Amino acid sequence: MHQILQQITEAGTSIWLDDLSRERLVVDGKSRNLDGLIKQESVLGVTTNPAIFSSAIANSSLYAADIANLAKKGLGAEEIINELTTADVAQACDLFLPIYERTNGVDGRVSIEVDPRLARDTVGTIKQAKELWEKVSRNNVLIKVPATIEGIPAIRALISEGISVNVTIIFSVPRYVEVLEAFISGLEDRMANNLPVSGIHSVASFFVSRVDTDIDPKLKTHQDPVAQNLLGKAAVANARLAYQHFENVLHSPRWQKLAAAGAQIQRPLWASTGVKDPAYDPTLYVLELIAPLTVNTMPEPTLIAVRDNGSFKGNTITNRYQDAADVIKKVSSFAIDIQDVANRLEVEGIDKFIKPWLDLIATVETVAAK
Repeated sequence: MHQILQQITEAGTSIWLDDLSRERLVVDGKSRNLDGLIKQESVLGVTTNPAIFSSAIANSSLYAADIANLAKKGLGAEEIINELTTADVAQACDLFLPIYERTNGVDGRVSIEVDPRLARDTVGTIKQAKELWEKVSRNNVLIKVPATIEGIPAIRALISEGISVNVTIIFSVPRYVEVLEAFISGLEDRMANNLPVSGIHSVASFFVSRVDTDIDPKLKTHQDPVAQNLLGKAAVANARLAYQHFENVLHSPRWQKLAAAGAQIQRPLWASTGVKDPAYDPTLYVLELIAPLTVNTMPEPTLIAVRDNGSFKGNTITNRYQDAADVIKKVSSFAIDIQDVANRLEVEGIDKFIKPWLDLIATVETVAAK
C-alpha cells in the first residue's frame, strides 16, 4: 500500500474507484484491474453510472457473446443491458466481499444506478430500485438514486424498506440537507415499525468539480483580482459546507438515538473529483476534502496522480468552515448564485446520463441484430 493512500484511508476517507467494466473484473493481479487496485492502491469500493456502463459495453468485446445469447432468448435491448450491468455489479460485489466483511459493511460497496430517465419519477424510481436490489442480490450493493425533488421521497421509502442507497447528483448544501433528512426519516420509519436499523448503509454523492467548471468562467469575466483569486475554490468550499451540516447532524440527539439502536450514518461521498481544468493540480478535489467518515470516488488517473504526486495535508475540512463560507460569499458578490448553479448542474447531470444510456440502448440493439 502506498503511504499517501494509507494516510488518506487512516484519516477516515475511503478511496473508491469510479469505474467498472468486464476488463476490470478479470482477476489476474494487474494493477489496472479491480483485484490489483484493491491490493495495491487501497481501493475499498466502486461506483458506476450510466455513462460508465455505456462506455464499458460499447467499447469491449467481452459483452458481445452475452448480448447475442440474450437476444436469441428474445430479450430486448433494455432487458439485455439490465442483465449485463447487474451481472457485472454482482461479480464486483463478490470481489469486494472480504472488505465488506472486514469493515462491518461500511466499505466493500458497489453501486448501480436506476435508469436516469426515471429521475423525475418517484414511483418508477422506487420500483426499479427494488428490482435492482433483488436482481443483484448482494448485501454490499448500493442502489443509486438521484437527489431530485422526486428522488427525495424515494430515498426515504427505500431506506425504510431496508435497501442501502447511494444518493447521487447532489450539487448544493440545501439539497444535501434534504437528502440526509430523507435518510434519517427512513430509519425512523423503520424504528416506528419495530424494524432493525442496523445493516442499512448509505452514501450521499456530492458532486465537486462541475461546480468550478460552471463558476470559473463567470469569475474570469471580471478583472477584479478578488474574482481571479476565487478560481478553483468554490467547489471545495461548497463541499466543506456540506460536511459542516453532516457534522452537526452526526452530533445531534436525534442521530444519537438512531446510532444507539445500531444505525450507521450516511457518509458524504465526494464525486466528480477528477479536475476538469488542466491548469489545476489533479489531486485538488481529493487532498482538499479529507475528513473522517467520508468517501472519495475517483477515476483511475486521479487515483494514480494522488498516489504518485500527492502531498498529504491531514484533515482539510473540519477547521475550514469559515473560510468556505467566505469563499461562497465572495463568489455571490459577483452576481453568481450558488443555488442557481446547482439547479442548472442537476438538470445537466441528468441529461449527461440519459444521453449515453440512450446511446447504449442503440448499441445493444445493433449488436443484438447481427
